[in-house]
Amino acid sequence: QVQLVESGGGSVQAGGSLRLSCAASGSTFRIDANPMGWYRQAPGNQRELVASIRTGGSTYYADSVKGRFTISRDNAKNTLYLEMNSLKSEDTAVYYCNRDRRWGPLWLWGQGTQVTVSS
Repeated sequence: QVQLVESGGGSVQAGGSLRLSCAASGSTFRIDANPMGWYRQAPGNQRELVASIRTGGSTYYADSVKGRFTISRDNAKNTLYLEMNSLKSEDTAVYYCNRDRRWGPLWLWGQGTQVTVSS
């Protein structure tokens, strides 16, 4: 089983930045062997994929975050990151990491990390 622990959220003003981390663990888990994604869920909305990174390093971004968010990983630390710049109020949500659901089944969700952007 894979365990996912997100951190790094907080409250920021619009235009600010945050860096989210996702520590992944499991008996044989390797973050670079799985296509990983960052998701977010705002109140009343479905959980949406906002960024992903494939095993080869290619990345995907939702149009709403393209040019502002950057996904990366540290293979040695088995950790996924999301650098978020130029934050907007509409980025307010709970952020989660998991496998990119387009490439395989999801693992159990972590607790997520809250991001609140005030205008």
